[in-house]
Amino acid sequence: MDIRPARTPAELQAAEALFDGPARPEWSARFLDSPGHLMLIAYVDGEPAGMVSGVEMTHPDKGTEMCLYELSVDEAYRRRGIGRALTLALADEARARGCYGMWVGVDTDNEAALATYGAAGAHDEGVFTMRGWSLAP
Repeated sequence: MDIRPARTPAELQAAEALFDGPARPEWSARFLDSPGHLMLIAYVDGEPAGMVSGVEMTHPDKGTEMCLYELSVDEAYRRRGIGRALTLALADEARARGCYGMWVGVDTDNEAALATYGAAGAHDEGVFTMRGWSLAP
């Protein structure tokens, strides 16, 4: 397995089976061009097997932390430690960028994600709830 950062929209399009939908070229370019955005892709025998995306978040009184935005492993490659390896690679990158911490929001019934994050050293910080706003017209 080889984990490396995505640098071009073409790399994201080649890995779009790992996403919830198609990787649009204009959105891919915007993601990659945005400071603090990071996409790591795991390759097995040259094929995209998994990805993790992270976004740095800075606040004036806290400093910078990394949000693990999304993790995905192709079904054919699951249960091989790829998700754990991607999570740890993102944590290493966050540390190298000077982040003081890393966090992820995860559904409480997502047992696979909870097991993956736990295997990568994450701990439960208590009750979490999320509220959202749909801003699309």
